[in-house]
Amino acid sequence: MLHTDIPTRSEIDQLLAAAAPWCVSIYVPTSTVTQDAEIGRLEFKNAASAALEQLEESDAAHDEVAELRESLEEIHDDDTFWSYQAHSLALFATARGVRTYRLPNQLVGSVSVSDRFDLAPLLRTVTFPQAAFVLALAQGAVRLLEVSPDLPVHEVRVAALPESTGDAVGKRSIAGRRPPGGRPGRRVAVGAIQGSEAQKVRMRQYARQVDAAIRPVLAGHELPLVLAATQPLDAIYRSVNSYPHLAAEGLAGNPETVSDAELAAEARGVLDDLYAAELAALRGRFEQLSSQGHTAVELTDVARAATYGAVDTVLLDIEADLTGTLDEESGAVDLDHGGYGITDEIARRVVRAGGRVLAVRAESIPGSGPVAAILRYPA
Repeated sequence: MLHTDIPTRSEIDQLLAAAAPWCVSIYVPTSTVTQDAEIGRLEFKNAASAALEQLEESDAAHDEVAELRESLEEIHDDDTFWSYQAHSLALFATARGVRTYRLPNQLVGSVSVSDRFDLAPLLRTVTFPQAAFVLALAQGAVRLLEVSPDLPVHEVRVAALPESTGDAVGKRSIAGRRPPGGRPGRRVAVGAIQGSEAQKVRMRQYARQVDAAIRPVLAGHELPLVLAATQPLDAIYRSVNSYPHLAAEGLAGNPETVSDAELAAEARGVLDDLYAAELAALRGRFEQLSSQGHTAVELTDVARAATYGAVDTVLLDIEADLTGTLDEESGAVDLDHGGYGITDEIARRVVRAGGRVLAVRAESIPGSGPVAAILRYPA
């Protein structure tokens, strides 16, 4: 598979909810080209040194800083780790441990040491990641592809994946034939299926085997699965699919005659439609609830609602760069005395109260501010 570790929504929620005496956030641009791996490694070393220097100047315990230094040095010295990178590396560390994510998006390098993680760049990656799996399914062949926004499409090697319908059912061909001596209208014994009915039964067996084979590969992922297949195999696979994120829109045509790159390009179009539909539905819901007082578009109002646990869904401008503080009890906004990322902190409070966070472009946010929220009850 591609060398990415895109965090799931539950992992994002955990990072947003994290609060500790010190939290280190490091973003480093990396490369998929082997000979350029050392550039990312050097940038990581410099970023790690900057983070450790900030910790040493703070009140962090000496033994905690020493343990983090050891962990960061282990990552830096891991040749295998640096041989398998994507376009960016994100690292989050507290005294309890270190997490790393290899991301397909090209992010700007940064270092942050605070009492919470800097998650704005990561939120941009996971809200609408422009990444997906494509299952190219035909009677004569099947392959699973992974599509990302910046990396070339990649075929995923799947153990126990049948090579074709015939391979799945142990036959050279699945074309049903009439039993010897059979004739139209003759009654056939129970179980003696034939013709198109037999083909569909065997295609269903094939589809079940494919689903079983890719299930452990997709386990834990939340990316859309786009199906490329012709009828009736498209409908048959959908009837046995167990992956909860199978996209309703698929790719038409025989995938055996289409290249991986062409399938990836078509899949990105499906993702665009999927995300556009989700945003359109959300905007429609926002407009409907606005008349009932269930929305907020002013930064101060959204921050207060997030603090009181009143936000159902919040949309954040991915380009917003607001630094300040939010009062822990009232949610009052102070933009005049430094602090931390305001939209990050709003997101953290929304997640802590069980709400949903979407980082989007400014034009997708109702109103003219950096945030907008759907509220659980009237403001």
